[in-house]
Amino acid sequence: MSDTRTASTFSPPVMEARRWLDGVSFPPERPLLNVSQAAPVDPPPEPLRRAMAEIVMQDASAHLYGPVLGLPELRAEIAALWRRDYRGDVTPDQVAVTSGCNQAYCAAIAALCGEGSEVILPSPWYFNHRMWNDMTGVRTIPLETGPTLLPDPDRAASLITPATRAIVLVSPNNPGGVEYPAELLAAFRDLCRDRGLTLILDETYRDFDSREGPAHDLFADPDWDDVLVQLYSFSKAYRLTGHRVGAVTASVERIAQMERFLDTVTICPTSLGQKAALWGMQNLGDWLAQERAEIIARRRAMEASFERLAPQGWRLMGCGAYFGWIEHPYAEASDALARRLVREAGVLLLPGTMFTPDDSEAGRRQLRIAFANVDAGGIAEMETRLAALPGA
Repeated sequence: MSDTRTASTFSPPVMEARRWLDGVSFPPERPLLNVSQAAPVDPPPEPLRRAMAEIVMQDASAHLYGPVLGLPELRAEIAALWRRDYRGDVTPDQVAVTSGCNQAYCAAIAALCGEGSEVILPSPWYFNHRMWNDMTGVRTIPLETGPTLLPDPDRAASLITPATRAIVLVSPNNPGGVEYPAELLAAFRDLCRDRGLTLILDETYRDFDSREGPAHDLFADPDWDDVLVQLYSFSKAYRLTGHRVGAVTASVERIAQMERFLDTVTICPTSLGQKAALWGMQNLGDWLAQERAEIIARRRAMEASFERLAPQGWRLMGCGAYFGWIEHPYAEASDALARRLVREAGVLLLPGTMFTPDDSEAGRRQLRIAFANVDAGGIAEMETRLAALPGA
């Protein structure tokens, strides 16, 4: 089995981290603080659940196969929102609905890459991007981001070879939390266009960007679809994690290539999930704005906590959307420290080693905290526990 595609990559990090809980008890006065996974733990808001219940009972099409590329009305709604938010020209036939944003990435790589292709990923990276590259015979080229967590276009240019097919960016970033400036995204767009590459931009967390107005002007480029593939997720916006609905926006020609992949893997995205996403887009704008405000408030709580922890050697390198990227003050590597945090502090988080190359010294010094599922009180409690952890 060692020569299989699945054996070519590592085990799912979140599942591995959950196994660290085996045999560990958490007393009532110090319950587990789980900041390991960037997924809402609450169900969709009640109005959406009621709408979904009515769809289940009244809409027979919610239980049937649908179009491979998604429901036409949802594709049209996404295109209209992108036109409004990004002030550019996006048409429904440039949008496909996928079974979650992970599948959107898989479809993009399948349409762009072949055996032995290379894809540049900034490090630290979203681990599922690396895993899919491994399993499809695509070589991941790390682009180190350094202390700012912002990728450098000039450094990326030095990594391009004849085998390079794409550069992948995530903004707001998972795992680093940083929001990429519009000028930086434009510089990567220009680099990719100049070198005949594709820019894959994962905007899973766009709804929680702290900036006002468009996060970038890539869609305002009249020829955006010759270089850009954008990814999106409804899991975070409307808490539809279990319904697996995402989207990819690209040229009509690339969407046609992705259709072959999507038809083979899932035939179509879940009809109920798509109808729920459409209902959310049409009815939950105010609710989503409140969710964004709460996430931004938790970001401020994170920043304040780590400012107080700074004298002990903790450093908040990046913070935004769902994530804080932390440099720790301990001699031990982050994977060992993460396990110790479970036992000694009742905190479950992920080590930087899960997001970086095997030989990365930065990964040994850094940790990811997914703070979206802990309120300000929970963040304060985490601060107290980190401050009390011995061994620094």
